[in-house]
Amino acid sequence: MSTRAADALHVQAQGGAVLSLHERGLTWVSFNPIPDHSCDIDFSLRKFPDLGLLSGTVQGVRHEHARRDSGDGDDDFSFHMNVSGLSDVSAQRRETTLGNGDAMLLSYSVSRTISRPSLVDHRVIRLPRASLGPLVSNIDDFVLRPVPRGTGMLGLLRTYVDAVFDDPALEMPDMRSLIVVQLCDLIAVTLGATRDARAVAEGRGIRAARLRAIKNDIEARLAHGELSPGLVAKRHKISDSYIRKLFEGEGTSFSQFVLTRRLVHAHRMLTDPRSAERSIAWIAFEAGFGDLSYFNRTFKRFYGATPSEIRNENDRQGA
Repeated sequence: MSTRAADALHVQAQGGAVLSLHERGLTWVSFNPIPDHSCDIDFSLRKFPDLGLLSGTVQGVRHEHARRDSGDGDDDFSFHMNVSGLSDVSAQRRETTLGNGDAMLLSYSVSRTISRPSLVDHRVIRLPRASLGPLVSNIDDFVLRPVPRGTGMLGLLRTYVDAVFDDPALEMPDMRSLIVVQLCDLIAVTLGATRDARAVAEGRGIRAARLRAIKNDIEARLAHGELSPGLVAKRHKISDSYIRKLFEGEGTSFSQFVLTRRLVHAHRMLTDPRSAERSIAWIAFEAGFGDLSYFNRTFKRFYGATPSEIRNENDRQGA
């Protein structure tokens, strides 16, 4: 798995070792190995009083939750996103199978069993009822109802969860409260938010999640010479004018954000010992600049020093 946030709890267990995880307070539900199947758990958890996030894989296990196991959180909701693999959900005399990209709202006040014989990659968001409940009329009617892939904001929600999972801001109560609001907005709109809640979500949680996803997209493609609002909009299935408005709302522009991130990326490489043998021209092109003169001019304007001066100063400090 990728490097996780410092406060993240990494849970790894195989075979019979999974039986003690819940008793040790490492997981929200009990796990049992499925007979005659390879049993393996490998996921990370971030747990706060007002938010829980899980990301990782399981296989050959049966997740069992009885209402008596809930403790103080018996009114919490959890939203399960089945990224890949098959999850068999059994509760209230109903059985459902979640496939790739499907999701489901669960309640810790309702007993259920989830069986995952084969490898499943999944994400779980745990939220207090007081945060999510008011946004969806009769929200308990949506518990244990499958949410097919592609529904509402499901794709954006998964992208947003992956983006914030390692965010240090989750450790700060004020910032975490904001992220909780945004997660609730995305889930509520996916389930069927009230008209008023959807209107608020469009300008709040959905907007923030889209901007975060777009910024991550840009970061992943900084080395690409072509990074335009049109190309990014096509990947995210929105209009390029909407992308421009998102950045304008932050007092900047798409092109300015791209330029800034490329300059920061170049500065990082210039001060990284692993890039000491790389030429400045190579670093400029690797950061997405197609013109070396333009790179030198904008770099000096941004940092107040040329790339060579930054590198030389870093070398002197490291000597």
